[in-house]
Amino acid sequence: MLFILTFCTSVLLAQTKGTVLSGKIRDAQTKAALPFVNIVLTTDIDSAFVVGTITNDEGIFSLPSVKKGKYKLTASFVGYQVTKQTVSVGQLSDFLDLGTIDLPEDRQTLEEVKVVAQQQGIAGTMDKKTFLTADNISQTSGSVLQMMNNLPGITTSQEGKIQLRGSDKVVVLIDGKQTALTGFGSQTGLDNLPASAIEKIEIINNPSAKYDANGNAGIINIIFKKNEQYGWNGKVGLAAGLGALWVRKENLPTIRPQFQNTPKLNPSFSINHRKHKANVFLQGDWLYTQTLNKNEFSTRTYDTGENVIQQIKRNRTTTYATVKTGIDYAFNSSNTLTVSGLFNREKILDNGDNPYFKDDFSNRYRLWQFLEDEVKYTAMATAVFVHKFRQPGRLLNFNYNYTFHREDEKYFFTNTLPASTGTDSFKLLSDEQVSDFNVDYVRPLRQGKLETGVKLRRRSIPVNMQFFPGQNSPLDVNAGGWANYYETIPALYGNYVFENDKIELESGLRVEYVKVNYEVNPNHNTYKSDGYNYTQPFPNLRLAYKFNDKNKISFFFNRRVDRPNEVDIRIFPKYDEPELIKVGNPTLKPQFTSSFEMGYKTNWLNGNLYAAAYQRITDGTITRIATQVPGSVLLYNIFQNIGRSYNTGIEMVWQQQLTKPVSLNASVNIYQNTINAFSVINKYPVPTTYTADKQQLVSGNVKLNSLAHLSNGFDVQVSAVYLAPDLIPQGRIEQRFSLDLGIKKNVQKGKGDIFLNATDLLNTMQIRKKITGNGFVLQSTDYYETQVVRLGYNRKF
Repeated sequence: MLFILTFCTSVLLAQTKGTVLSGKIRDAQTKAALPFVNIVLTTDIDSAFVVGTITNDEGIFSLPSVKKGKYKLTASFVGYQVTKQTVSVGQLSDFLDLGTIDLPEDRQTLEEVKVVAQQQGIAGTMDKKTFLTADNISQTSGSVLQMMNNLPGITTSQEGKIQLRGSDKVVVLIDGKQTALTGFGSQTGLDNLPASAIEKIEIINNPSAKYDANGNAGIINIIFKKNEQYGWNGKVGLAAGLGALWVRKENLPTIRPQFQNTPKLNPSFSINHRKHKANVFLQGDWLYTQTLNKNEFSTRTYDTGENVIQQIKRNRTTTYATVKTGIDYAFNSSNTLTVSGLFNREKILDNGDNPYFKDDFSNRYRLWQFLEDEVKYTAMATAVFVHKFRQPGRLLNFNYNYTFHREDEKYFFTNTLPASTGTDSFKLLSDEQVSDFNVDYVRPLRQGKLETGVKLRRRSIPVNMQFFPGQNSPLDVNAGGWANYYETIPALYGNYVFENDKIELESGLRVEYVKVNYEVNPNHNTYKSDGYNYTQPFPNLRLAYKFNDKNKISFFFNRRVDRPNEVDIRIFPKYDEPELIKVGNPTLKPQFTSSFEMGYKTNWLNGNLYAAAYQRITDGTITRIATQVPGSVLLYNIFQNIGRSYNTGIEMVWQQQLTKPVSLNASVNIYQNTINAFSVINKYPVPTTYTADKQQLVSGNVKLNSLAHLSNGFDVQVSAVYLAPDLIPQGRIEQRFSLDLGIKKNVQKGKGDIFLNATDLLNTMQIRKKITGNGFVLQSTDYYETQVVRLGYNRKF
């Protein structure tokens, strides 16, 4: 049991279906299509029958679900010579076009070959990992962010940030699309998105050219549940839980209590009806949770000899509702239309206390208490039209996606000083609108496929900030006003896939033109209107050599970009705490990254191992830099381009079925982050220069898991995560560890299940950081809520 507790993470790599082979048969002389030609596929080694079919009225045939390997394809028809050819099937393409096969005439009559059976195979690629949420029992009914804690190479934070192989420049997609739910270009909102709505999560470390070029660390694709069975069917679920079961560290004197025994409630449902040409689906999730979102204790030590002791406590109450609905309609076998809509409302109430002491707890010089009332609305409409050509796998896809996202924030502060008490507030309102239009074309080839497409994005975000100062207000009222963000991105891509017995090749190129205008209130006291534009190529390459069916080595290269998010350049100071103030930087420019990876995969009986070595080189690295205003203890945290950085590492993912009921999984990721020496100027509120020497640190993480299918329908999962010390802007974050446990029981003849789980069972996860700036050192420990116990029930019908 100790070995099981120590080794592995329970994530099952998705298994893909086999490849569809297609082609056309015609008369060699007249070139006329030949219907009812017998097509038989046999193994190349022993001529064992695999699958068979006949051509249709247009001479076209299709052989489904062919696993990778080498075969003989035989075409025969009365009055024509038997024609044979060798066919190699790999795993990179779902469809292969064998082209046109000409049959010469022959007077000999052959007997018809009957279809006997079909056989499905398993294919996998090394550029993507897929994990089913149903297999992650220890995180069932948590958030998507919490579920990702157990996935290989991923680390998360209480601020909702994801790091993939040591970088937070990760693109998060919903059903393959960027949305306001998770952010355009980066990531937001994952800590509130219920895992109950999700079917699976894909990690794509080396995206092809068909994906947008942003996200140097890779792409995480979150796929919502969707049922397409005939008739009426669906699923309902209810989960409840408690967090912050005890106080890990008592508050500093004179502030309100921190949340304890925080309730969680998550009802969910999905339903669909499929009949004839239409499939109608509806899905809903509601999440209510209280959370001790932040409970950070820190000490700032200045070169002047001043010491500031403080606590940042944030009690958060969240309600999160999502409804997704739509219809799939097949006009005929060649043309289908899917229209869907998604509506989301997220409301967050934060009650916070920030006490500040000089030297000891007898000298409190400030108490900052705040209420943040934030509401976010997201509405998304999608229309997808797919035309299927006569040749199987040849598709023309039209996709239009519109997103509206409103961010309505109100902050109310009470600023208590030794001689006065002031009441301050501010209000921020932004309405984001995004239109994406895509046209994609896919054509199977004899030994691969060709993909090409175009995309156009138009995006606008008008933002208005109003300050309402009180007595002795710390608010910078001259930094308010309005700012308008506009983004236009047309893109063109092409991607080619080739495969034979030994070689796999995927090569693509995406060309993007980007124009960003950022219009700023001319009365702003520091920043003026700014923007940027560029036209850049973003190539990708994957080259693999197959030693045999069980061993393969691959090389990857791609070039990607990370554009600043609108909040990164937002010119308004953010007063979550009054003495460490975050401000955007409208002069921020994109960062460009070149990535290299060498991967090796081997399979054996009931197990497999994937190992990779990688390096990312980034120019114009984007990060926050904190500087001290001369003559003050205030720190300003501002995004900057700090030059070149490197991320070099190795990753290993291992999976083994020990016995029929017990499986073990493990992932290890070890990397070195390097930041070259740099010097930048923070312009707000006054120009301040920050200079840093070269920084370098080896870090990584280990994720271990065991999953046991016990008798009487019980499943038990144990997960352990260790995160090594790592570099952060101007400092480092110390090691972290957690242990999760989950139990699930199938009931009602497999139609229902009951689960009980606990995250951070030992309550060991905490964030310890040290940040060094010009003239100060900040050391902090965050005892935020990580331990949660949940009980739930799901029922299919």
